[in-house]
Amino acid sequence: MTFIPSVILVLLVVGLVVVYLRMRQRDHLDVLVKKRQPASKVVSRAEYVEGMEKIPVALALTADTFYYENPDLEASFELARVDEIEYDDELAIGKTVDDDCRVMRLRCHGAAFEFILSKADAAKWAAILPARRMGEPATAQAV
Repeated sequence: MTFIPSVILVLLVVGLVVVYLRMRQRDHLDVLVKKRQPASKVVSRAEYVEGMEKIPVALALTADTFYYENPDLEASFELARVDEIEYDDELAIGKTVDDDCRVMRLRCHGAAFEFILSKADAAKWAAILPARRMGEPATAQAV
């Protein structure tokens, strides 16, 4: 008789832990966004897509560097190394994103980095870092 209440209690605790961890991750991303904001042309939240996994990250762009980071990941690359920039409604694997989102795809030496942004944030990024093909200059626009 005590088995069912115990299972329910364990499921409830697991659910609360998951909610708590998501809220804490959001707080950590806010700290990263605020840290990068003063020196960046544009900063926003996004989801970095790695295979089928979506990893919440903070994106930032300075005059010559693109940053994507979260509490477990600190990554960046120079804009000069970016071969192509695209904004799309679907991921490279062909999966469409929500109607209120856009995909920003950066290609560097054959590797694609995909980030899911809100449409409003994608518009900000496209204004500062416009789409371009290989062979075009890799510079951010002035604000």
